[in-house]
Amino acid sequence: MVTREDVIEALHAVEDPELGMDIVELGLMYDVEVDGSSVKVTYSLTSMGCPAGPIIQEGIIDAARSVPGVESVEAELTFDPPWTPDRMSDDAKFILGFG
Repeated sequence: MVTREDVIEALHAVEDPELGMDIVELGLMYDVEVDGSSVKVTYSLTSMGCPAGPIIQEGIIDAARSVPGVESVEAELTFDPPWTPDRMSDDAKFILGFG
């Protein structure tokens, strides 16, 4: 059975190439919904014009699909609420100098 925690763990492998950290620690992953073998990941980017957007979206889909039992993945981009550095983990803030 697919769990939300398994998907979140897999998403730690998705790195923002500009910042060199994963999207979970950066606070770019907003939500994960699991419905049987289907997964929906709601995420954001650091800015609307982020050039890494397609790479991040592809990484989300690939990472979620790598979880045993996942058959379909939807990656939904949102800017509501807009991402801010406050969403980052304490470790990410420290490493990137936001704390």
